[in-house]
Order: sequence, then C-alpha cells, then structure tokens
Amino acid sequence: MPLRLYNSLTRRVEPFDPLDPASPTMYVCGPTVYNYVHIGNARGPVVFGVLAALLRRRHGGLRYARNITDVDDKINAAAAAQGVPITAITDRFAAAYREDMAALGVTGTFAPDIEPEATAHIGTIIAMIQRLIESGHAYAAEGHALFSVGSFAQYGQLSRRDPEEMLAGARVEVAPYKRDPGDFVLWKPSTPDLPGWDSPWGRGRPGWHIECSAMAQAHLGPTIDIHAGGIDLQFPHHENEVAQSQCAHGGATFARFWLHNGMLNFGGAKMSKSLGNVEKVHDLVRAHPPEALRYALLSAHYRQPLDWSDALIEQSLRTLDRLYGTLRDLGDVAATPVIPRAVEDALEDDLNTPLALAEVARIASEARRATDAAERARLKGELLGAGLALGVLQQPAAEWFNRGASGDDDARIQALVEERAAAKQGRDFARADAIRDQLAGEGILLEDTPQGVRWKRG
Repeated sequence: MPLRLYNSLTRRVEPFDPLDPASPTMYVCGPTVYNYVHIGNARGPVVFGVLAALLRRRHGGLRYARNITDVDDKINAAAAAQGVPITAITDRFAAAYREDMAALGVTGTFAPDIEPEATAHIGTIIAMIQRLIESGHAYAAEGHALFSVGSFAQYGQLSRRDPEEMLAGARVEVAPYKRDPGDFVLWKPSTPDLPGWDSPWGRGRPGWHIECSAMAQAHLGPTIDIHAGGIDLQFPHHENEVAQSQCAHGGATFARFWLHNGMLNFGGAKMSKSLGNVEKVHDLVRAHPPEALRYALLSAHYRQPLDWSDALIEQSLRTLDRLYGTLRDLGDVAATPVIPRAVEDALEDDLNTPLALAEVARIASEARRATDAAERARLKGELLGAGLALGVLQQPAAEWFNRGASGDDDARIQALVEERAAAKQGRDFARADAIRDQLAGEGILLEDTPQGVRWKRG
C-alpha cells in the first residue's frame, strides 16, 4: 500500500511521493544543547526515527538531517553562570544528547545521517539574510536584521492563525527598531562578552528561526519532502521557517509535508522545563531499561498527546517481559527476521505504531500456542522482524532479563532456583519458601512454565 502521512499544512492524510523516489529528504528539529533533554524531547527522534527506517526500506535511501542548535541565549546564560566558554556547555550536552538518544535505540536506520550544527553554518545564514534583505522581505536596523512579516502574504498558512490574532496573542519583542511589532529577528548584535561573528550588520549572532532554514537548505536543498518536529514548534518557529525559506528561494515550497508529534503530559500538564515538571532522559535511561522507555513512547499515536507516568513505564516493562519471554521459549528455534506485512501496513498508515505494537502482541500470542516446528520458526521470524521495524526485541532474551546484572550474580540466582526446586521435590517446603522469600526480597520473580521454573528481575 502507499505510504500515507498526515500533513499539518493541508490538515489531511495524503499519499507520500518524494521528489526523488530514490532518496527522500527529511529534516527534524533537534535540541538546543544547554542542558539534558526531557523525555518529551525524545518523542520526535524516536517516532520519526521509525519513519526514517520505513523510508529507507521503501526507497532504498534517505537524506535525514536533525540539527543541533549550539548558539542561543539559554546557552549563553548557562556558560555565564558556570564561568566557562559556550563550547564547554554545547560540547557536553550535545554528547549527552547523542548518548541518550542512542540508549533509546535512535541508532542505525533510525538515526539521522546528517547532524548539522548552527555555528558551522554562519556563512550560509548570513547569505540567506542578505537575499531576504535584497528581495525586500527583510531589513536592517540598529545592528539587527529582521524579517518583514507583512511582506509575505501567506504568513500563518501552516498554523492557520490570522495575522492580527497572532500579533495580539504571540509573545513578540516590541522594540523601536522594528517596523512592525510582529517582525522577527534574523540577526542580533552581540556585546563583547557574548559569542558573535562579523556580518554586514555588525558583530552578532543569528536568531533561532533562520538557523534551521539555512541548515535545511545547505544539506537538503531549497525544497524538502518532510519537515518534522513537536507541535509546540508549529508557531512561531515553523511558521517563521516557512516564511523566510520561501521568500529566500523565490517562492519555492519549503517543505511538502509537515509532521508534528503531540506533547507529553506529566501530572496533568504539558511537560515543560518552564513548569519544572520534566523527566530527563539522562536520568530515566539509568533508572529503567531504555527499551521500555522506547516502547512507552511508541505506545500512542505520534499525533496524540501521551500521558507519561511511572505506570506507563511499568506497563511497557511488563509487556516487553512477556514478549522476551516468548523469544526465550523459542530460543532453540532457528529463524530469519521478516517484517510482517500487517506491521508494515500499520506504519504506512500515518505511522500507526499502536496498531503495529498490537500486531506484535498478536504474533507473540500465536507463537506461544504453536506446536508445529515450521510454524514456530515462521512466527519467531515475524516477531523479530516486527521488532526490527519498531526498534525493539533486538537483544538476546537473557540480556533483557538480566537487566545489566553480572554473570556471577546470574549463576548465584540460578543456583538458588535449582536449590528451591530440589527442596520442593524433597518436600522441604520450609527451605523452598525461605529461598522464594530471599529471591523476592532481591526483586527476583519466579514463573512456572512447561519448561520449568523461569526467573526474571522485577
């Protein structure tokens, strides 16, 4: 079936046909690296990584860029507070971001192949601003360069906001150098204590919005197939990207498809650093199996809000326990991973990951009931293939259940399990119960199966 995606620009699900069938292009807004990102910031990389892998399977190639914003007022503030250069902040947190995304499985076919940094594209940014000024869509004033919103008649087409309402409701900087209060900054001056670069408008640094337009153009061209990011970026960031990009490129469409993921809610409110209700990925991947976090992020449709909680993580953990338990029971079955058609169909229907995960559960349930050798091999291959498409179920079952414990500890636990079984067989129920209680105290759960007693860490 054709790949169908919900286009935020047209507000409808549309068949996706890339400009170049052999190599679609996709740009996803990445982090501003001044601190560890929260789990809401990881939803886009995870779900759009699944889309990236799907596009690579369908088309054989993909040019996928996810940027790093490494010049920003929040970075400047963090560097000043710690008395260090901005690179000490950006290098540290960019590395932490890559590490945390890798822990969540955003690697290989799920990862971008281009990761541009804003500070490496200052020349491209300046050139784009110059084109906007020359074409009458921007102007210079008091060391600033600003985009003239009134020069772009389609402003508001992405967010479907009326310009007058946007002016009244948007948080805009009203400054004497602006011709219109709604005009936004492309370039701003830097004082000697702030990072800056020479430009036709004086020493300064770029505004946030122009960075993404310049980096997308530099690596993917003036028109890209897909631009994705969180719904909170739709206005003003993405709206401004549309305006400045199309005006800089003579009216050419900037992005043919716009995809926006819903927000994560925590405690009944949108997860936000400003509200202080955040769960940092850096902490979560150390407190929980990262694959359970990935599963949780895929458990709701990407366009819908997702209520984040300890209960969701626990539910995802238990679901993966069952799935890995099925693979463990099929451990002696040789199988080749094959992505089931039903899973691919679900993903091709606007990236319907909940439906794909439901199909994974169905395959596992069927595999647990199967007795025929050929059928067991087929179902194991489908289970592994379905996991391959979603970025789950790719580690050995024993590794999943070990939860990172040492081999010596595993051997000790297994010896206790066997001692308990022997005690029960010898009708020494007091000793069997004592071992059971000891293991329970260590968080070890016992499970009776046709193959004998299994254990796993809780």
